[in-house]
Amino acid sequence: MKVRVGVGLGTHTLTNDAASFGPYVEAVEALGFDSLWLSERLTGDAPDPLVALALAAGRTSRLRLGTSVLVLPGRNPVVLAKELASLDRLSGGRLLPAVGLGAPAPVEHRAFGVARGERAAWFDEALPLLRRLWTEDDVHHDGDRFQVEGVTLRPRPVQDPLEVWLGGVAPSELRRCGRLGDGWLPSFCTVEDVRAGWEVVTAEAERHGRTIDPEHLGALVTYSHGPIPERVAALLAHRRPDLDPAEVVPTGLDALRARLEAFVEVGASKFVVLPLEEPASWGDELAALADVVRPLES
Repeated sequence: MKVRVGVGLGTHTLTNDAASFGPYVEAVEALGFDSLWLSERLTGDAPDPLVALALAAGRTSRLRLGTSVLVLPGRNPVVLAKELASLDRLSGGRLLPAVGLGAPAPVEHRAFGVARGERAAWFDEALPLLRRLWTEDDVHHDGDRFQVEGVTLRPRPVQDPLEVWLGGVAPSELRRCGRLGDGWLPSFCTVEDVRAGWEVVTAEAERHGRTIDPEHLGALVTYSHGPIPERVAALLAHRRPDLDPAEVVPTGLDALRARLEAFVEVGASKFVVLPLEEPASWGDELAALADVVRPLES
């Protein structure tokens, strides 16, 4: 099992301008992290993940480039297929797309223009269509939401296949990952969530005649250096009221490493780690983080 550790910025990052983002990206690569992951929030401070990852691709040569996660409902799948294929091509095959339904926030649903009850059906139609557009010529599709007639997409992604990971821990999200995903990257989850969730994902995949690579189990793990910020505590209280926040947010880098080791014990091997609060110096934070978590890689 190959353990790999990447870093992310999250949805509340202020590392979103030319003076801060470029040096951050270069430091992530220089310190040997496997990948950089950018999240999507239309109504937040985080930069658009595809635009920012395109810039990151131009500032780096080895770093893999992930979305954690990119929202499908509300996007034209043909346009998105072209964007993702182009980014994979121009980066030399370094794209790691993880996609989802979007944040459970009414303001985000309104911003994307898709009613909450329509998101799942939109997703279920769009993702298979993306894959067809990356691999087939003369694509025809007549669906409930999208009509495509005779489209041949160029350029093709470098990666064949371009694998798409899904997030989520709800039962419906686990089943969707097993049915449609190439890997699973949940967030704000316990070790037991990952162990039990992977059983559901793989069983659902088998039920649909699919196999997901056992190396394609990961987790996005946030950490803090002090008390959990109120906004995060409130989010967890709403989403997981029976859960002790310490079960999903380790405090300090030593606790973060112990949590990653526990995830490895239940089969996870691909990680995205990020602090809940922006550090005073990303250079210092990334260097300290690399010293603690990169030795886990095998």
